[in-house]
Amino acid sequence: MAHFAELNAESIVVRVIVVNNSILLDESNTEQEDLGIQFCQSLYGGVWKQTSYNENFRGSFAGVGYIYDSNIDQFVKPVESE
Repeated sequence: MAHFAELNAESIVVRVIVVNNSILLDESNTEQEDLGIQFCQSLYGGVWKQTSYNENFRGSFAGVGYIYDSNIDQFVKPVESE
């Protein structure tokens, strides 16, 4: 299963959903993130990025409140205030 994170205007994750891998397959049976993004947008609108449960790409697995840093193309855990 693939996981996608919805980002708000400040690039903060507001939700993470699971998408069946078959949604991501193109005509040559290769997974394409863009197909997953299009699927998420068709359901909910918004801005989406794929995240890796196994942390194989984009740093940490995105959770609600995590921040997507486009400069490094990774999700980062928010700094907890005291």
